[in-house]
Amino acid sequence: MNRRLERVDVASLRLALVGTGLVALVYAIVAVVIVVFVTNNLTTQVDTKLAASLTYYQHNRPTMTTSGIGEPGPGGIDTPPLIWMTFPRGTLPLGITQMTSIEDRTALPAADIDVTGPTTTQIKGIDVRIEGVADGNQLVPTPFGDVPAPARLVVGYNIDSISQTRSSLVVTEAAAGVVLLMLVFFGTLIVGRRVGAPIELARQRQLEFTADASHELRTPLAVIEAQTSLALSQDRDPTWYRNAFQRVGSESKRIRRLVDDLLWLARVDTPQGRPAAEPVEVGVVVHQAAERFAAVAESRDMRLQVSVGLGPLVIMGSSEWLDRLLGVLLDNAFKYAPQSGIVAVSVGADGNRVRLVVEDSGPGIPDDERPKIFDRFHRAEAQGGYGSGLGLAMANAVVRHTHGRWEVNTSALGGARMAVSWPRVLSGAKDQGEPDPAVSWTVPASPPAADNA
Repeated sequence: MNRRLERVDVASLRLALVGTGLVALVYAIVAVVIVVFVTNNLTTQVDTKLAASLTYYQHNRPTMTTSGIGEPGPGGIDTPPLIWMTFPRGTLPLGITQMTSIEDRTALPAADIDVTGPTTTQIKGIDVRIEGVADGNQLVPTPFGDVPAPARLVVGYNIDSISQTRSSLVVTEAAAGVVLLMLVFFGTLIVGRRVGAPIELARQRQLEFTADASHELRTPLAVIEAQTSLALSQDRDPTWYRNAFQRVGSESKRIRRLVDDLLWLARVDTPQGRPAAEPVEVGVVVHQAAERFAAVAESRDMRLQVSVGLGPLVIMGSSEWLDRLLGVLLDNAFKYAPQSGIVAVSVGADGNRVRLVVEDSGPGIPDDERPKIFDRFHRAEAQGGYGSGLGLAMANAVVRHTHGRWEVNTSALGGARMAVSWPRVLSGAKDQGEPDPAVSWTVPASPPAADNA
């Protein structure tokens, strides 16, 4: 389990269990209602048939014989309707108490002889719905002649099919319920993790950001506090005060730069802090950045190689943001490249995209460091750990919000190769039939004219 997301996993599991329990409760209630509704509906249909059969046989009494069989039916207990004519014990000779239409003379249970309203009973292990009514005195033929006897007419229907339907419905609902609950459980678990993971990671990043920012501010503040305490502890000579103020000023500028970077990152995460996108000629931005860093190259005895491909190289973005991006990449390249090393910047068309590449002859970026280089306050400590660790975080924000794509790998110069590509805007300010010529130059030499490319 990912330790950073352990809280999310536990919360998602609890949410999944609670959600599954609630769904199971609701599903059980709905399933019971469905079973009861279906059973009652089918039973009501049988009761309607029972009432109709009772009415019919009251007006069309079955014929009685001396054998007490009445009208034998064509089948057994499975053949509707089932008819019984019952008589009080002792009222007829030969001990006759029942006559039935069932072929095998299946008797009605003694407990159900006096049945009136619709009732469900079991005969030979089969559910039968029966209903009876008093049928007055009937003439029953006997060897001694026709004998009048008080009779009850009972009609029944085999409802074993209803029981089977109810059982099948319960099994189907149980199987469907298991599948549904599994889907709800794992679906809630997955959705909860996907929704909660970004929130938890953002919370952790915020805590880390606060801790890192506090750590970055603590060092210059400690220097300022120490210089101030020393200055107030006793009188010093003017030279000491001048040096102390220089250190205080240097640390104050460091704090100011850090605060400005933090404010920029805070603004860029809000729609109000993002400038409107407009067509930007990346070649022009590269020219301007190269002019600024030419002095850095000369002061460190380094070579700055610049190459601008055929134009226009137009993308949608902000010239200010792209200038900041290029400034961060070039600043890092010069920081990590060795004395008398090489820094190269190039821009050109790559199909329907514009590709910007900055590379250097420095130590490069280790493979295990590459996934973390865009984290705020992350510095490659093994390579010196320059700056506050916010430069590439700002560069990444620019790339994300201008719909660019990063490519981080090793340069042919031996160091890092940072490449960014954007969708190319083909309809630039210039005529497509007259593209800007490709140019390239090396600092400290002066930039050549366009026709010297």
